[in-house]
Amino acid sequence: MGVTMASAEDILTIAELSAHLRVHPTTIYRLLREGRIPGFRVGSAWRFSRAAIEVWEHEQVGPIDGDGHAAAPPARKAKGRKPRK
Repeated sequence: MGVTMASAEDILTIAELSAHLRVHPTTIYRLLREGRIPGFRVGSAWRFSRAAIEVWEHEQVGPIDGDGHAAAPPARKAKGRKPRK
């Protein structure tokens, strides 16, 4: 199997991804620093595979119920808090 070249539309910049996700570029950098979003560096610039971002987005939404809506995520346990009486 050969390696296929990605077209320019298949790779996103920070600005393009922040517009796509409708978040500030600083949020993208924070997600990268925390290892919570897939990206790769080209020199000093970050780039994002559109396909990898689409997979990541679907993972963030979680499973879809029969009505086409995202199922409610499981409840999280509070860290470091004492239970209420």
